[in-house]
Amino acid sequence: MRFGKNPETGAEWSLTSWRARNDPTPGDYRQVLDTQGLPESVLWQGNVKKFSTGPWNGMRFSGIPEIASYSREFSVELVDRPDEIAYVFNSSAGAPFSCLVLREDGVLERRAWDKDKRLWNVLMQSPRGFCDNYGECGAFGLCNEDDAATEFCSCVEGFSPVNQSQWSMRETSGGCRRNVPLECSNVTTTDGFRVLKGVKLPDTDNAAADMSATLEQCRVRCLANCSCVAYSAADIRSGGSGCVMWKDDIVDVRYIENGQELYVRLAKSELLVNEKRRDMTKIVLPVTVSLLALTLAGMYLVWMCIHRGRATSLKFLQGRYQNSHKKTRGFVSASDEHDEELDLDLPFVCFGDIVSATNNFSEDNMLGQGGFGKVYKGMMDDNNEVAIKRLGKGSRQGAEEFRNEVVLIAKLQHRNLVRLLGYCIHGDEKLLIYEYLPNRSLDSFIFNAANKKILDWPTRFKIIKGVARGLLYLHQDSRLTIIHRDLKSSNILLDTDMNPKISDFGMARIFGGNEQEANTNRVVGTYGYMSPEYAMDGAFSVKSDTYSFGVILLEIISGLKITLTRFTGFPNLLAYAWSLWQDGKAIDMVDSSLARTCSPSEALRCIHIGLLCVQDNPNSRPLMSSVVFMLENESTLLSVPRQPVYFSQRYPEAQRTGESTSSSVNSISVTMLEGR
Repeated sequence: MRFGKNPETGAEWSLTSWRARNDPTPGDYRQVLDTQGLPESVLWQGNVKKFSTGPWNGMRFSGIPEIASYSREFSVELVDRPDEIAYVFNSSAGAPFSCLVLREDGVLERRAWDKDKRLWNVLMQSPRGFCDNYGECGAFGLCNEDDAATEFCSCVEGFSPVNQSQWSMRETSGGCRRNVPLECSNVTTTDGFRVLKGVKLPDTDNAAADMSATLEQCRVRCLANCSCVAYSAADIRSGGSGCVMWKDDIVDVRYIENGQELYVRLAKSELLVNEKRRDMTKIVLPVTVSLLALTLAGMYLVWMCIHRGRATSLKFLQGRYQNSHKKTRGFVSASDEHDEELDLDLPFVCFGDIVSATNNFSEDNMLGQGGFGKVYKGMMDDNNEVAIKRLGKGSRQGAEEFRNEVVLIAKLQHRNLVRLLGYCIHGDEKLLIYEYLPNRSLDSFIFNAANKKILDWPTRFKIIKGVARGLLYLHQDSRLTIIHRDLKSSNILLDTDMNPKISDFGMARIFGGNEQEANTNRVVGTYGYMSPEYAMDGAFSVKSDTYSFGVILLEIISGLKITLTRFTGFPNLLAYAWSLWQDGKAIDMVDSSLARTCSPSEALRCIHIGLLCVQDNPNSRPLMSSVVFMLENESTLLSVPRQPVYFSQRYPEAQRTGESTSSSVNSISVTMLEGR
């Protein structure tokens, strides 16, 4: 089968997603071979470009280096003829059956059939992470998902953010602009090039290729063209041949393993800036040292006046860091991460700006409130909507939660985690600034008779998988191993497209070393979502979050709260689900509002997975990596779940005090059960 198009007739061979796994109606996503510049595979959602593989470089698409990892069994090539431009995938002798699938959620997968296990193995999928989002860092922006990177987006050297305030709030799609304009002369010595090594090449919609030119010829031609901003080799085989030149802007560049070299045009003065700085340092260093010695005290006082708020913030956070700097049987609190200093890579926001953004904390701007304080909607500079979490004065619990969120979530970035944009401490005021999510929290939909109809089955299934991926990132794929400890429906926020984002990391803990489990004498969380071993003995692990996820999964399917106050004869939702499962009537658990859109097989599979997650023995519960695999691979056989423990009646007092209102960035509360 071909994937591409016929330039002569305009016929196209592309992939279109289904609307849902059980509904073959054409969905929102299309994967096409774009031949406007160098051929590249592009994912579209409607009219919005969501992902690009990068241009074909003779061996592979430049942004998909993993294609080479299965070259022994399969080979890929690009056919370029007058009547056909196509990506072709050939199997070697004895290779397994393979297919290319565009899922209903817009993920493209290359699958291979395992005849022994009788299931499809995923060899490759895209998009894979933050930097795969098309144009995430804007024009002349560079995306980097390397563990050593403090932020995903940066500007190409010689460029700065177009809007620094937006950039500081991690709104980077506006991109970067030149520090020094190009001199744009026909004299080739005027401008020059800085090489970016190991990158995915930019989108080639605004590029021109010449397969007969050398790189040196390409450099000369680029300098002679005022609109040319970059060039690179077009074909990397046999040492490289041909070249491609970009005009105006370069977009969708990221660092990647086995990436290519991209030559970005800069003014000669910008290229020489480092050399001039070195020469200047030799001249002015002695004078500078003398001046600094004379004026240090005055400068320090001025700095303290200007940055009083930030200094207060760091003092508060570092003070709490030092007070809580101790390790306890296998887990590390967020404040334990560094031995010498607190490393915060998060913008400080002035209190006055927050007062202005919230109309002096007007009641009309309030989104919700809970045990720690209130949450307000704010409008920052350039009409950026944010959610501002304001800590209640005098709350020790809230102060600790605040510190934990600032230190911890600032280091996390994933499409299924809410983004922390900034923080502020001003006297007794402690505030967190989050991205604003207009659809609020999951519980406001699934537990509301009017709103639950908005969430059809494909949307609920998407939410389930999104939460699972977010937890997998926390447990396994992030730089830290993080246990959330307060996962519940009200802590799952929904963006405009109903994509889920996990929020409220005040109770979270970081695991250190190779430890898999920890204990605490101070049990925190929300009653009903806590695993038995945590609620009863204070023991927690990644399997504690798996338990909470299982509860949420069953709530999403049934539209019923874990406390199950509408039913008699069952202590909670788990008992109700298990009873129906045992009687072979699990399908009766599905929310009646899903009657027209529900896929019975998917719903039953989700109930099955939910019951596996809430088993009493944490060793019997699956890891989130297994949960994600089971949700995305319908052919995978599932083990038989064991009856969950119903411990809700053992703590009647806790049930009265532990019930919480919604807990999220837009409507937040904290529930705490003190240890016995």
